Order: sequence, then structure tokens, then C-alpha cells
Amino acid sequence: MEKTIVKLPVRGYHLDGYNHVNNARYLEFLEEARWQHFDNISKDAYKTLKWAFVIVNININYKYPATFGDVLRIETTIDKIGGKSMTFQQEVFLNETETPVCDAKVTFVILDTATGKPLTIEGDLLQLLQKEISI
Repeated sequence: MEKTIVKLPVRGYHLDGYNHVNNARYLEFLEEARWQHFDNISKDAYKTLKWAFVIVNININYKYPATFGDVLRIETTIDKIGGKSMTFQQEVFLNETETPVCDAKVTFVILDTATGKPLTIEGDLLQLLQKEISI
């Protein structure tokens, strides 16, 4: 499956009292990388189809403390597509190294914004996602 790589610098406001990245900031870093993963999907598709990605589960394993001045490399892939949900696998490394900072499994559904209910991932929606993420 296609991998998206995003590089993000650690800023001073990302740090906690221990001078390493606060655990909650990783949620923001991971979210930015997921949005960039789907940058190929046209904005018209979001408007026309009237759907939204909604996280239903996220599991993060913290492995190494990132600090001010580090650049993080976030690698994102689609781990699986189910009938009503999809799962991302995300890994964060210190850039230019293989030092793992954290990894996460993120499960989401695609909601129909008109009904508020999860869509079944089939037909045109499945084809669009497979085309746009090169599965």
C-alpha cells in the first residue's frame, strides 16, 4: 500500500514541563499526516459525497522522547479496509534515522453527513478510496 511521509519540526510550544513533546501533541502530528495522506482526494469529492472521516479508536505506543529542534518523520499507510471502517498504521521516527518515537493504529469510519451514520465502504466509495490511496 502507498506510504505517505510527512516531516514536522518540533516547536517550543509542543513541549511539556519535562522539555519533551507532550503526549497529546502526537495526536495533532498524526492527524496532520493523515490529512496529508488524503490530499489527493479532490475537495469536490468531499463536497459532492458529503462525508466525513471520524476516528473511532486510536492506540499509541510511545517509544522515545522527541525534543525541541527535532524533526519528526511520520509514515502513514492504510492497514486495512473493512466493511464500515478503515485502519491507518502510523509510525513516527526522528528524521534521517530509524529511531522510533511512537507508532499508532487509528481506526475511523466515514460518516454520511446528512444522516450521521457510517457508510458501508463499497462501490463508488471503495473505488474512490482505492484510487486515491493506491491500494
